[in-house]
Amino acid sequence: MPGRGERSYVFAKACGIVGKSFVGKRIPRLLGLGRLSELDRLVFPAPGRDLPERELLPDLEGRITGRAARQILSIARSFSKPPELLVRLVRSYEYSDLKSCLAFITEAPSGSRPGGRKPVFTDISPFGTVHFESFPDLPVMLEGTEFEFLLKKDPAAPEILQTELDRLYYTKLLETLKKLPKQDRPASEKILTEEISLRNIVWALRLRIYYGMESGVIRDRLMPSPGADALAALELPLDNREAWKGWGRESFLNAAHPGESWKLDPRYFQNAASEYLYRLALHSFRRRPLSIDTSVCFIKLKQFEEDLLTSVAEGLVLGMSGRDVFSLLEVEP
Repeated sequence: MPGRGERSYVFAKACGIVGKSFVGKRIPRLLGLGRLSELDRLVFPAPGRDLPERELLPDLEGRITGRAARQILSIARSFSKPPELLVRLVRSYEYSDLKSCLAFITEAPSGSRPGGRKPVFTDISPFGTVHFESFPDLPVMLEGTEFEFLLKKDPAAPEILQTELDRLYYTKLLETLKKLPKQDRPASEKILTEEISLRNIVWALRLRIYYGMESGVIRDRLMPSPGADALAALELPLDNREAWKGWGRESFLNAAHPGESWKLDPRYFQNAASEYLYRLALHSFRRRPLSIDTSVCFIKLKQFEEDLLTSVAEGLVLGMSGRDVFSLLEVEP
């Protein structure tokens, strides 16, 4: 395991990056934004890109993701031998890019959409395993990786494949978490087990609402030992808010308004869960400076920031203000 010197260096480096990130006390800076170019100048103070907003959006989103990945990699690479758990967390970008590939290949078998656009991949060298340079040749891309099983699956159902990828990701994550000494992982264990529990519920709700799947079929797609909350989410009525009273995750549900019919909104639940996990990571980041928990919390904070900045960017293009986006996402500055 990493020594005290490496751990101290990583903690100091992570604190320096977080201090300049849009988390915690710096989040309110995003509230007053009204145009995408303002967000660009705020996040990247160097001279902005002279592009129309519709063209600026994918460019800015790419730079936001690239910056987050580089900063996360800079922490992982600071260890002479990065803990396997951190490598698995870094590889969440690989899983995300692979999901994009599956969607692109399904929608455009030739590997490109109208206009020649192709997916953009995040460089996580030296931790990546998929041969993205061979896109769209999926067999070559996946050769020798843990993803070869996808070649036997139906590519016409990308949402189901994405769920299977999530299941694989979290299964591997738990395996590596358990390899860490207990004193190195109290916050990580809390955050990741909560994340998995909430992810199970999101899967259950999305597969019920968007795909009309039966509870027995969905149960087989959840993480092992899904927990009482996820199993209850398979059975409770989707149009009766009162029936969910007393459910373990009731506070994550969209509210019922007098005089209006209620339907469960999985997007609202997912946003509320994301906010909750962000608060856990922010609260735990500095509590045990020399543990691996610090690096895990750092990665979670940077990925929350990435998602938040991307959501703000997309909202600004649609004519929303930063404050409107925060309201929609149920994020408290």
